[in-house]
Amino acid sequence: MEPEAAFGVILRELRKRQKLSQEALAHEAGLERNYVSLLELGRNSASVKIIFKLAPALGLSVAEFMSLVETKSLEEYSE
Repeated sequence: MEPEAAFGVILRELRKRQKLSQEALAHEAGLERNYVSLLELGRNSASVKIIFKLAPALGLSVAEFMSLVETKSLEEYSE
């Protein structure tokens, strides 16, 4: 799976697990709701700055968050 797509899948899964709307997550991270939507759809790539805003808003460290993304991204290649 492409990294942008994996990032989006993980972002959506974590947001829903926290029972957050896109708007609530965006507010918590200091982002726009439509930007969160584009990230979840894999249409935008998150910068390091954005990752450092999203991870704590989801209750994770940046390392934990990116580890989940990496695992999801590599799933396609290990099947």
